[in-house]
Amino acid sequence: MRKKVTKAIFPVAGLGTRFLPATKSVPKEIMTLVDRPLIQYAIDEARAAGIKEFIFVTSRGKGALEDYFDHAPQLEQELRKKGKTELLEILKGTNMDSGAIAYIRQHKALGLGHAVWCARRLVGNEPFAVILPDDVIAAEKPCLQQMVEAYEETGGSIVAAMEVPPEKASSYGVLETSEDMGDLVKVKSMVEKPAPGTAPSNLAVIGRYILSPNVLSNLNRIKSGAGGEIQLTDAIADEISQDKAVYGFRFRGQRFDCGSKSGFLQATVSFGLAREELRDDLYAYIRDIVNMDKAAE
Repeated sequence: MRKKVTKAIFPVAGLGTRFLPATKSVPKEIMTLVDRPLIQYAIDEARAAGIKEFIFVTSRGKGALEDYFDHAPQLEQELRKKGKTELLEILKGTNMDSGAIAYIRQHKALGLGHAVWCARRLVGNEPFAVILPDDVIAAEKPCLQQMVEAYEETGGSIVAAMEVPPEKASSYGVLETSEDMGDLVKVKSMVEKPAPGTAPSNLAVIGRYILSPNVLSNLNRIKSGAGGEIQLTDAIADEISQDKAVYGFRFRGQRFDCGSKSGFLQATVSFGLAREELRDDLYAYIRDIVNMDKAAE
C-alpha cells in the first residue's frame, strides 16, 4: 500500500531582499496578502491536502514567523471578553498544535536543494511535500490537494507545472516530456534555468512538489549546480536517470509570484476582488483609475 503524504517542508530561510526595507525587521513570509500573511495561505493549502507535520527551514531573524504560529492567550482573552467570536475563530486557524511544527536552521544560503536536504532527518523514509510560500495559488481545489490525489494514483515524484511564454523559460526549471496524459506529463528530463532559446518546452516547474524520499539521498551526492547553489531540480532529475517515475502536473488555478513586487501587487488585487466585502469598493477604485488614464490620453 502506498504511503500517504503527511509531511511538508516549507523553505523560508530567504532574506527577502526584493522587499527591503520592509523585510529588514519582518520576515517576507509574514507580509500580508489582504489580511493574511503569505505563510498562512501555504499552511491552509497543506492542511487541505492532509498534511499533519509542518517542517520550516529557517534562518536567523525569523523569530516573528515562529511567534505567528504560537497561541496568543492575552489577545484571545480580550476577544472573548468583547464577544468577538468570529475573530476568535480566525485566530484559531493560525494556531498549530504542539508537536505538529518543527524548525530547522539553514546556516548557509546554498539553494533550495540544500534547504530541503536540511530537513532530511525529520522526513525519514516517507514521501513528502515541498511548498514555496512565495508561490500563492488561487484555486477552487487547493493545488497540493490536487497533486496528492494524482500521487495516490501514480506514486513516484510529482512537480507542479505551468505553461510560460518561451522568453520567460530561462527563469524556471523546465520540463522535457516523454508522454502527455492531460493533467499529468511523464518527465524525460529537467533543466534548471536554461539559456534563452534552449528550453526543451514551455512547461515550467513552480513551487509545489511531492517527492520520493530517495530524492534526499540524491541531494547527498549533488554538488552545486546553476548559480552555485544545490538545485532541487538536479536531485529530481537523478530520479529519472535511475528509471524512477517523475511526473509534471498541470494544476488548475492561477499562480502569483509573490516573491516579486509586481506579483505581490497582482495577488493583492486579485484576492481583494475575490472577497465579497471588499469587491465593490476595490473594483470602483480600479475603474476610476482606468478611466482617469483613458481621459489623460
